[in-house]
Amino acid sequence: MTELASEAPDAAASADLGDDADDAARVDVAALAEQLLGTWASTRREARELAGHPELHKIEGLTHHEHRERVFSQLKYLVDHKAVHRAYPREHGGYEDHGANIAGFEELVAADPSLQIKAGVQWGLFGAAVLHLGTEEHHAKWLPGIMSLDIPGCFAMTEIGHGSDVASIATSATYDPKAEEFIIHTPFRAAWKDYIGNAAKDGLAAVVFAQLITKGVNHGVHAFFVPLRDRETHEFLPGIGGEDDGIKGGLNGIDNGRLHFDHVRVPRTNLLNRYGDVAPDGTYSSPIASPGRRFFTMLGTLVQGRVSLDGAATAASKLALTVAIRYAEERRQFNASSDAAEEVLLDYQRHQRRLLPRLATTYAMSFAHEQLLEKFDGVFSGRSDTDQDRQDLETLAAALKPLSTWNSLDILQECREACGGSGFLIENRFASLRADLDVYATFEGDNNVLLQLVAKRLLNDYAKEFRGVSVGALAKFALGQAAGVAYKTGLGAVAQFVRDSGRAQRAALALRDEDTQRLLLADRVQTMVAQVAQALHGASRLPQAEAAARFNAHQNELIEAARAHGELLQWEAFTESLAGITDPATRKVLTWLRDLFGLSLIEKHLAWYLMNGRLSMQRGRTVGEYINRLLAKLRPHALDLVAAFGYGSEHLRASIATGAEAERQAEAAAYLEAQRASGEAPRLEKHTKNSGPKS
Repeated sequence: MTELASEAPDAAASADLGDDADDAARVDVAALAEQLLGTWASTRREARELAGHPELHKIEGLTHHEHRERVFSQLKYLVDHKAVHRAYPREHGGYEDHGANIAGFEELVAADPSLQIKAGVQWGLFGAAVLHLGTEEHHAKWLPGIMSLDIPGCFAMTEIGHGSDVASIATSATYDPKAEEFIIHTPFRAAWKDYIGNAAKDGLAAVVFAQLITKGVNHGVHAFFVPLRDRETHEFLPGIGGEDDGIKGGLNGIDNGRLHFDHVRVPRTNLLNRYGDVAPDGTYSSPIASPGRRFFTMLGTLVQGRVSLDGAATAASKLALTVAIRYAEERRQFNASSDAAEEVLLDYQRHQRRLLPRLATTYAMSFAHEQLLEKFDGVFSGRSDTDQDRQDLETLAAALKPLSTWNSLDILQECREACGGSGFLIENRFASLRADLDVYATFEGDNNVLLQLVAKRLLNDYAKEFRGVSVGALAKFALGQAAGVAYKTGLGAVAQFVRDSGRAQRAALALRDEDTQRLLLADRVQTMVAQVAQALHGASRLPQAEAAARFNAHQNELIEAARAHGELLQWEAFTESLAGITDPATRKVLTWLRDLFGLSLIEKHLAWYLMNGRLSMQRGRTVGEYINRLLAKLRPHALDLVAAFGYGSEHLRASIATGAEAERQAEAAAYLEAQRASGEAPRLEKHTKNSGPKS
């Protein structure tokens, strides 16, 4: 690989990696906090202030029935505080500010994830489906009740038999032209709607997704507004039944349940008909001719669920790291360097290794989410709402939501373990938050399924770029990536080894270079996509079963390529954010943090880089060494970096983040110091051996 910094003098390398560089480093916490708040800073402040209200906080130890009642009452609290109307039309009391809506919604995770998701079901799924899939007639009829919580509702898409495969759902909506009604029917148990929020208890109506059939033709999945329960008795209406999903692994403040329909009739006008309509005589029409494109357009309007989960997972990660790093700055354990004082946990390199790379990942997640939110707002505000913009938004959300939700679970678990037994106590929230966020990896699109969608988009883009290129040329591209990353021959790794041999500082300096990190991360994505594209070349011309078998044989590689693509997007977002930091000292610290994120990714995939000749063995060894140097540089700034997240004690609500541990440590230190000063401290056995009288 081209050595971007290989000719720098050793002295320069030493200066860059030495302690002198730390003198000018500090963090302007207030300015960094403002940048992290992003475009919708005022909305986030309002939402955080609301999330700090005790009325919205999760009370641990409630039964799931008690928790459900509390969360439903909290929805009314949100309505009363005008926290749910931001995305809705002005004529119905909203603000038509889609980015602000998501920014405020995701902050509710600090109060109670059940509240966040319950609110998301009501206003982000049920209400948004009516808003985006319906027309003005539907808006006037139902949005006021949805916004005021007069119509609690469900988003009934997922079926027992078809989770992520929405196109294959079995619930049908067959049009009867004589009555001008649709007949909603679930023909067998696998077609029951399941895991539906608000279905077990609170929902009075639902947006039900079903196969629209008229004049004997199935026009694919469409959405219908279907009343569920009697408003007074809360009993199911005739033909409708359901079951309670019961206690779950988390989010037990939400009444998830199952719904089924036995030839339930709804008026023709209950079809949410923005993208497909049926005339009184049963004639179907749509502004989108292609059934496939129509289906993805309808589902694309509901992408905000993935966007909000990406942000909520990031917020939960910030909460966890704030608690864990505060505790690690106060907690002392073991006499490593002194008999008089124990070591602070965060001074241990292993503890830094556990927390600081995850802190870097969370910053990357935060900056990437802000870009996703801006893209989302651009599309839904209409400022940039082309087919290409919508495809880009869907791909970006499908790439980032899996990474942030998986990362959040990892961060919560590591923070829990890093706080020892204290971390396991419910009062310190790690276990509770992790249980609640567990299902984030599954709903709004299973993470692996979403990454497969991303991979297909990458393959399509690759095919467009290289359409007409021979198989031999594709193979050469896959093996060499000559044009983009300068691997012109198989001798690249050897040459790199020769240049690096005995020059660890020079190798580290090259890895720390921004362009080097970008090339390494981008090359991995490009090469993985190219290799799969080569393997799948010509599959579209095979019989269906053979084509599916070939695709399945490379499915894991595809998903890993998409995951690498998401990591690259996060690194790019972090890098681009550095330009917005005006204070040079803060930018220096954030650059170290960005380097830690990039090099941690390279270290995680080091086997790939070595096997594919992208790094020499010599340089591969320096990755971990340089990470350790970065950890030492970042250690003094850890508290400032979590302080910039901006969460107060009313959000953290963890006893180990209150300073109580520091008070305990001070009390213990004062006692031991007084004992030593008195001369009455008992001697340790190891100091008394061989000190007795000699014969």
